[in-house]
Amino acid sequence: MVAETPPVAPPEFPSRFRSAPERNAAIARPLAYLGRVRHRDEALVDEIGRRMLARDEVGAELATAMRRDASPRVTTTALQRAIADGARDDDPPALRRFVAALEREPDWLDRDVLERGARAYRRLGRSRDDVLLALSLIGGYRYVGPADLLVATGGLTGTTAMRRLGETTAWGYAVSRPGGMARDGEGFRVTAHVRAMHALVNDRFERREDWDATALGLPVNRSDLAGTLALFSATAMLGVRVLGRRVPRQDGRAIMHLWRYIGFLMGVDEDWLFADERAQHAFDHHLLLAQGGPTPAGAALTTALVEGTRRSHAEHGHPRRGRWARRRLLSHLRLFLGAQGCRDLGQPVLPPWTVLPEMARNLAESWVIGAVAPGRRWLERRSDAGVEADLERLLGERPRRPADLPV
Repeated sequence: MVAETPPVAPPEFPSRFRSAPERNAAIARPLAYLGRVRHRDEALVDEIGRRMLARDEVGAELATAMRRDASPRVTTTALQRAIADGARDDDPPALRRFVAALEREPDWLDRDVLERGARAYRRLGRSRDDVLLALSLIGGYRYVGPADLLVATGGLTGTTAMRRLGETTAWGYAVSRPGGMARDGEGFRVTAHVRAMHALVNDRFERREDWDATALGLPVNRSDLAGTLALFSATAMLGVRVLGRRVPRQDGRAIMHLWRYIGFLMGVDEDWLFADERAQHAFDHHLLLAQGGPTPAGAALTTALVEGTRRSHAEHGHPRRGRWARRRLLSHLRLFLGAQGCRDLGQPVLPPWTVLPEMARNLAESWVIGAVAPGRRWLERRSDAGVEADLERLLGERPRRPADLPV
């Protein structure tokens, strides 16, 4: 009689977990200072590793119900209608549970603070977009896992790079518009679609034989999702401060509140939704310790965005502006990621001299113009105009403001 082979227990962590400890400890060190981390929480680091193998179960149930062989099946039309108008009693259970998760309001939610956070976020202006591109988006390409998924989807390589960047910019614009995060707001609707899209991508790649979950974790996992959220809030504010922009404490807390609610809608674990920057920085410090090393996918993604930035201006008849935009982006990468970070991503190491005029302008705007209410409103309008121009360049159309929308 042949003895049965005992089942192999699934790994507790993917092999990418803590696979570059010295490198990532150096990257995480500034966040230890900002988050006042005096002792490393090894239990938290391990939990981050475990949740690399966990998914958004509400979204996963929806994705399963959207497969062609599902019964009852959720169609794309039904999903769009339910996100916009609410679920119906005769909708499939997976769709009703997905919409119910979106419509549940957490006890800590304050909609007045949401609106203040949206206005403060818009006042961060062009520097916010510079930070989101260089530090938040490209900075995240330094680690194996999320960058490999983006290359596998084809979403940020070649000619699609600028369009996907434009879609992310449009999402940030929608969530920070007046009333954007109300139940009937554009920001709420787009965020719900982002959660559904994440679930569909995870379902698709989790079932593919060429996705190695034992090495990389689940394609869209709970740890990477929490890390992505932080890039838009505390990381963005940290970056604009480096660039000379003042962010008052009240503005900072309001911006954190805005993105905390966005994270709630996206399905980020509620114990990893933070109300203040210090707590977020402390978590991010541990999140970086849990990461792996560099990946060739990171260099491919970064090159697509750096060259795409130049090309998108040139294709609109501004080749000189395109060369300047590329030089500015490389300066921001050098400032935020350091020389080794640029090398990890296959980019030239250039002195960050182009940021000096930006710092001077930010100091004047935030301390002088931003000191009075009319100046703050002007900063918001100018930020909106800049984003709208970028979206026209990246997507070929300007977004409609609330006043332009049909009643």
